[in-house]
Amino acid sequence: MQKLTKEIALNYLTEASKLNPGPWVEHSKYVAQAARNIAKKLKLDYEKAEIFGLIHDVGRRFGKTHMKHTIDGYHFFIKEGFPDAAKICLTHSFPAKSIGDYAGKRDCSEKDHKFMKDFISKTEYDIYDRLIQLCDSLALPSGFTIVERRLIDVAIRKGINENSVNRWKAYLEIQKDIEKKIGCSVYSLLPGIEENLKKPIDYL
Repeated sequence: MQKLTKEIALNYLTEASKLNPGPWVEHSKYVAQAARNIAKKLKLDYEKAEIFGLIHDVGRRFGKTHMKHTIDGYHFFIKEGFPDAAKICLTHSFPAKSIGDYAGKRDCSEKDHKFMKDFISKTEYDIYDRLIQLCDSLALPSGFTIVERRLIDVAIRKGINENSVNRWKAYLEIQKDIEKKIGCSVYSLLPGIEENLKKPIDYL
């Protein structure tokens, strides 16, 4: 079985960026950098974490979609022969293990919606799933940010629903758990975060 290397992951991201250009591409690069830095502190395979950060949103290659980008990424990497990457594409948007928590349009087919619901409920999240979920909430296209600012950003752009608070709590619980494991704030591992916090969010 072919190994998903960083070079291959970058090629996938580059190809996707040409098919559907947007701020999500730079966001993905920052997610990857955060994942690498935090994974090192956790004594995980930091290259694997970085790769997952690079590809977590590659489902956006198929167009400007909302929830659908998660299942599109899953199907894409299953076909490419990378089931671990496929899993990350699907799990990264559901920290509370409920697809009802998703912020944004639920633009999946009925068949895909059922598959996603079953997959998320039955899948045991590992440390890499949790790490990418956290890093997704630490990265804007302009650089690193605090979790709360990222959650507000998403809420302004995509709206909220009756389950949003559960989703926010899940991100904060992941942050708390990982910081307990590493013995420091995740923000101390994100270069340039203080400067980036001074910038306006320019893609609302």
